[in-house]
Amino acid sequence: MKILRVIRSVNPESGGPIEGLKQSSQVLIEMGHEIEVLSLDSAQEDYINQFPLTIHALGPSAGKYGYSKIFKPWLIANYHRYDAIIVEGIWQYHGFAVRNALKNKNMPYYVFTHGMLDPWFKHQYPFKHLKKWLYWPWGEYPVLRDAKKVLFTCEDEKILARQSFWLYRCNEQVVNFGTAGHTGNVEEQRRLFFDRFPHLQGKRFLLFLSRIHPKKGIDLLIEAFAQTSISQPDLQLVIAGPDQVGWQAELQKLAEKHIIIDKTTWTGMLSGDLKWGAYFAAEAFVLPSHQENFGIVVAEALSCHLPVLISNKVNIWQEIQKDNAGFIADDSLLGCINLLKRWNQTDGYERAEMQKNARNCFENRFEIKSAAISLINVLSD
Repeated sequence: MKILRVIRSVNPESGGPIEGLKQSSQVLIEMGHEIEVLSLDSAQEDYINQFPLTIHALGPSAGKYGYSKIFKPWLIANYHRYDAIIVEGIWQYHGFAVRNALKNKNMPYYVFTHGMLDPWFKHQYPFKHLKKWLYWPWGEYPVLRDAKKVLFTCEDEKILARQSFWLYRCNEQVVNFGTAGHTGNVEEQRRLFFDRFPHLQGKRFLLFLSRIHPKKGIDLLIEAFAQTSISQPDLQLVIAGPDQVGWQAELQKLAEKHIIIDKTTWTGMLSGDLKWGAYFAAEAFVLPSHQENFGIVVAEALSCHLPVLISNKVNIWQEIQKDNAGFIADDSLLGCINLLKRWNQTDGYERAEMQKNARNCFENRFEIKSAAISLINVLSD
């Protein structure tokens, strides 16, 4: 098949969706399919030149919504070259343009919502939700209603999506989602990480690796770590990820207030061997998110034999619990404290078992090849 994947931006700082797109596309290419990407990025961006797939960058686009006057005409002129078109993410112009360009044409399109219909957003940002309601009936709802399939990465995400808007009807489909997992030389990657952060050499630490964003629960993590690290004086906290909303300074003040600033390391965004080195150097992975439809970083951690301490708002928590690959708790301060306490109380034997379970969980549930096959089966139906 020849597939066009349409996304707002391929900037690697955008988080999981673009990483998932790159990895699953590479597997699909190895299976003999052709993949091209259409985005609203400016072709002048450095990350466009480094992008590993064939890409049509039709930006720069206007504002967060990403309007581009040449986007829809390009789709009308080129849609016939593809067997299927996949819209990655919602609430921006690229999905609206696909729906309108393909209206009354014999071409199916599919939509990955990537957790963007989770009702957490409605409760957390009621004013933004009101603005979305003004756009929903004529903008986003028709995009989902007219898609051949709306794709969800797990059953929880599909069920939660029904709770955001009362006007809701679409052809739902759950498909596997995953990541390629760890590649490379473990010892070299660990060495590279400690060369960059030598003060962590020989130290025990918990790793948070994701975007620095309020929905990730980092404030809870800092407060919980402050309360539980009294009994673990040699334990450190590493917070890795890009600060997309300017929240890091406030979080650093919170760490300073709780007198753990000297036990907290802020690495910025980690990628490639540095990222893998961080996983393999850590004692456990922590993600107390308020909302997470899948969490590629969770699957990456599992692939590195790393137990995961996550909230029950990470929608793959049930799989982690069933496989005993980590601990689960509520996305609250008490829940986060319980996560860290449970981990601190596990002995060496339990941790070794959980490390084995983590890798098995990844291989059985989240490995990228099964995810790519699941997607192709849907597109070929």
